[in-house]
Amino acid sequence: MPTTPIQTLDQEATSIPEGVPTPAGPAKPSASGLLGLMPFIRPYRLQVGLAGLFLVLAAATTLMFPYALKQLIDQGLGAHASQDDLAWEFFQLFWVSCALAFFSSARFYAVSWLGERVTTDLRQAVYAHVLQQSPAFFEITQTGEVLSRLSSDTTLVQTVVGSSLSMGLRNLVMGVGALIMLVWTNPWLMLQVIAVLTVVVVPSVVLGRRVRQLSRASQDRVADTSAIAQEVLNAIPVVQSYTAEAREAERYIQASTQSFKTAIRRVRARSVLVGFIMTATSAALLWGLYKGALAVIEGSTTAGVLGQTLVYVLLLASAFAVLGEVYGDLLRAAGATERLVELLNTRSAVVEVSSPAIVKKSLAGAHLELKQVTFYYPSRADKAALNQVSFSVPSGHNAALVGPSGAGKTSVFSLLLRFYDPQDGEIVLDGVPIKSMRLQDLRERIGLVPQDPVIFSTSAYENILYGRPQASKAEVLAAAKAAFADEFIEQWPAGYDTFLGERGVRISGGQRQRIAIARAILKNPPLLLLDEATSALDAHSERMVQAALERAMLDRTTLVIAHRLATVKKAKPLLVLENGQLIEEGVHEALVAQNGLYAKLAKLQFQELQAFTQPQAV
Repeated sequence: MPTTPIQTLDQEATSIPEGVPTPAGPAKPSASGLLGLMPFIRPYRLQVGLAGLFLVLAAATTLMFPYALKQLIDQGLGAHASQDDLAWEFFQLFWVSCALAFFSSARFYAVSWLGERVTTDLRQAVYAHVLQQSPAFFEITQTGEVLSRLSSDTTLVQTVVGSSLSMGLRNLVMGVGALIMLVWTNPWLMLQVIAVLTVVVVPSVVLGRRVRQLSRASQDRVADTSAIAQEVLNAIPVVQSYTAEAREAERYIQASTQSFKTAIRRVRARSVLVGFIMTATSAALLWGLYKGALAVIEGSTTAGVLGQTLVYVLLLASAFAVLGEVYGDLLRAAGATERLVELLNTRSAVVEVSSPAIVKKSLAGAHLELKQVTFYYPSRADKAALNQVSFSVPSGHNAALVGPSGAGKTSVFSLLLRFYDPQDGEIVLDGVPIKSMRLQDLRERIGLVPQDPVIFSTSAYENILYGRPQASKAEVLAAAKAAFADEFIEQWPAGYDTFLGERGVRISGGQRQRIAIARAILKNPPLLLLDEATSALDAHSERMVQAALERAMLDRTTLVIAHRLATVKKAKPLLVLENGQLIEEGVHEALVAQNGLYAKLAKLQFQELQAFTQPQAV
């Protein structure tokens, strides 16, 4: 079985220290950036070979034209030539034209197929790799930046692999062939021309490096504008509520103007490069042609040889001109390839173990332990989000994490799901350290209902099915009913096939919450994580969902984050966090009696609730 491009890339990827990915920086000018495409091209050796064969044949056929033209002038138009001789020479030119047409079309198809295939593989590899990154990656990398690399950068690569590279190689073969024929025809003269052309190469390389630098900078500025647009469009209600449309438009204008200025510098440098190459090569080749014309006048050569020389000169000049254009494209694609390979070489801070432990799924929940866990976020390494936190939740128990904002409650959830790894301490699930488990095995055992539920741009049915894609329709409907989502879904004209819009914009917050709960119920994990799962519900919906969650909590371990203590009074144990430390642990009555932080929070909330529910005197 052939190796896939992604597998090949994984085998050849540069070793990068584990941890937070390093932001892209300015790269040293080098055309070697295109070598990053080799793992994606190598699996298609046959197609590359066919494209190369047709490319050489097309170039060789083109080089036959000047010789056929020489024969036409010297033989078909000679003093003793007949009409049949002339027809035969034109017939040869026609067959050369047919061969050129066939080989050129075959080359175009083979190269275009290769460009489309390599670009598709590259885009798929980048996307799949980004999906495997830990949240630490997205703390410093904007989504718009990733999208820019998936779109504009891969389009540049497609242009080069599917067109420019083939055109450049074809013209290189034609140019070298024409040069060889010219040297063979008039060695001394063309050696002088070659010497002049060699002098042209040095400034071309210097200018080319500048073009590549500016190409990389231009692509980075385009990514900046994409990131701004992505961020603002995802938050359009907030932008409009603060009447910030003009400010955001101005911010985008500034970013796009900067992108334009950088692009113009690139275009200017590339224009100078192309103009210099064309002028220098034309001057050198016209000098050679002038010398050839003098030789015809002196009688030392024939008109056919001069015609042949003229066409070869034109082929050589056009080849150099095209190579100048292609060189600019290659430099832009080198910058794009470096950005993509840089993304592919980024390694997640969360590393899979080579020999994962095998853990059987418990039917009575999961036993959870945190042992002296200390954790710092990579982007906030000056303060511990959790500091020497230890607690245990037995199988089948419902525990709650309470405390003020920023106490570390959400950090516990992130560590349980291995979005991050703690710097110190250990997390154990059913007697097995989660670091020794496969990420897939670990996360299949955990169901999450976040405070801000994620709804995908598809139907209600597909959103619930996301929890367990292999579930039957009956199981999906049962999960929706358990979360009390069926009562509003069945009222919609399209029912479960109703499209919910991007991020669920067509439904209310409470409806989004219940669909997310149905998704978690369908997954049926032994450990359920609820992050303020009822925070967006009205009183009626909250009562129904709370009842559904109580049924869902049976025979599984549940860990709840709650700010409203009334919803977790029955939790055993209640875990009170403050400033990343576990300061209290126990049941409601015992914690109230301790008169600590929990007692203060409970007193404040229950007094407010009592004042709100009691009738006011008139």
